[in-house]
Amino acid sequence: MAYTPGLKVKRIDILSKERRLPVKGEVLVNLGDKVNHQTLVARAYISGDPTIVKVAIHLQIEPNDIFDYMVKKEGDSVNKGEPIAKYSGFFGLVKKNINSPVKGKIESISPATGQVIVRGDPIPINLNAYIPGEIVHILEDEGVVIQTKGAMIQGIFGIGGETHGTLKFKVNSPEETLEANMITSDDKDCVLVGGSFVTLEALKKSVENKVSGIIVGGIGHLDLKEFMGRDLGVAITGQENLGITLIVTEGFGKMTMSHLTFALLKDFEGKLTHINGTTQIRAGVMRPEIIIPHEQDIKESEDILSGGMIIGTPIRIIREPYFGVIGKVSSLPVNLVQLESESYVRILEAELNDGSIVMVPRANVEIIEE
Repeated sequence: MAYTPGLKVKRIDILSKERRLPVKGEVLVNLGDKVNHQTLVARAYISGDPTIVKVAIHLQIEPNDIFDYMVKKEGDSVNKGEPIAKYSGFFGLVKKNINSPVKGKIESISPATGQVIVRGDPIPINLNAYIPGEIVHILEDEGVVIQTKGAMIQGIFGIGGETHGTLKFKVNSPEETLEANMITSDDKDCVLVGGSFVTLEALKKSVENKVSGIIVGGIGHLDLKEFMGRDLGVAITGQENLGITLIVTEGFGKMTMSHLTFALLKDFEGKLTHINGTTQIRAGVMRPEIIIPHEQDIKESEDILSGGMIIGTPIRIIREPYFGVIGKVSSLPVNLVQLESESYVRILEAELNDGSIVMVPRANVEIIEE
């Protein structure tokens, strides 16, 4: 046995999803509650934006005289357009009002600068369930843990955050390319499945037609750069506001989607599917995910992989010259082997889908959990 990290491609799994607020707030559900993906499970508030009002300048008064002209004091609530300061001169013939530019609260009045800070109303942060299921744990003042049963597929890379839609196939095989002419207005709010590649034009047309997400084997690096409007960095993805969530299951370039992944998705065509493109490769690895809740029974043969490799374990090679290739372990030699770099590593022999046998370092593969 040899441990190696793996991507999940599982038809049936018990999934637990932690939903946590970024700041402390209020949990809106109870232990044991059944929720759907739209259910609000927690809410918090963050401070509104501050707006500076230059009262002394607008009224043409000395800053230290500001309190003589204020009609609101610190802590008072104000509506947008409501007077916060007034000036009256020449026996009432000259009048000036300074109105609040926003709805909020008077946070401070400064006699040093003659300025007033109006803090906008608190901004709510609403946290939904993301997936349907049952509340199995309450994180006090922070969130919940939701449990559901369903299929789980992890991708190699993704962009865009949490979304959902009806799973819809646009290709007939995992080798096909998702082209722009395949996208129509009927695909609105759907999660589309492509094959080996998605073109830049297809991405743009999907956004135009309000497609929720795309699942595909590969994408061109330059196409992705143009679509995002910037180069891909090393930080976490998922915060992009591009109008669509993209999940790549195999890698960069034209790469045939794993037949296992393609077949599993095909079995659930028409089902409501939940996807999240958030990806982090470095410390604290996060994989993009596809979750398809369903009520199929769990069979013993489909239990989660125990965390090691044995003969027959399905794998994906994650380094050149076989990057993205799918196969299975055919042999696990015990002795270390010297590489061209003169370092000694433990290797494995893999039988690829075309029947060929290759030797690769064990660190260059990841297990595909079935």
